[in-house]
Amino acid sequence: MLKDWEPFFQKVKEKPYAKTLHDFLEREYEKEAICPPRDMVFQAFRFTNPKTLKCVIIGQDPYHNPGQAMGLAFSVPLGISLPPSLVNIYREIEEDCGIKMNYQRGDLVSWAEQGVLLLNVYLTVQEGKPLSHSREEYEEFSHDVFSYLETLKQPMVYLLWGNFAKRYQKDVYQKNHLVLTATHPSPLSANRGGWFHQHLFSKTNDFLIENGVAPIDWQNK
Repeated sequence: MLKDWEPFFQKVKEKPYAKTLHDFLEREYEKEAICPPRDMVFQAFRFTNPKTLKCVIIGQDPYHNPGQAMGLAFSVPLGISLPPSLVNIYREIEEDCGIKMNYQRGDLVSWAEQGVLLLNVYLTVQEGKPLSHSREEYEEFSHDVFSYLETLKQPMVYLLWGNFAKRYQKDVYQKNHLVLTATHPSPLSANRGGWFHQHLFSKTNDFLIENGVAPIDWQNK
């Protein structure tokens, strides 16, 4: 579905940071082990259509262990054990929505296909080296993403978890776009309070329903 984002990516291609980032990634993928695979860097956009977008979940950078990253924030491929953050996300969904999650399945493609943009700000990382690609070009790209999303008129919810993601709250100005914040679901943050019992997922669906939009089925399939 990248063609659905063509107006956005055409503008991005004209930005100076686009070429710098492209050249950097070409070098990195040639000489280093990079997560996710090259063809999955923009996977979050492939599974969503901006016209039917309902929710945006912001992550920091991809999982950096072998086989984990798949281009969708917080998601891991089938057959890969759930990272602790995703375990806490599932636990909160179960309590909040009263549904049973499958802890053997960390693939969140079903969310993306319903209109949830699972976007890491830094789209890539060196294997085993978290935040190794925390580059200014990605910061510029993420701000351009938010600027584009704020041209969309449909009701939409931003889920910003942790201080890193909360920085983007200032970029949301559409009156029919709701921002819900919480601490990060990683055990270090979640166990200190501010993640569990926040009802983020039911609040998202309540907002969508109130605005005539079909709710998101959070149960992983």
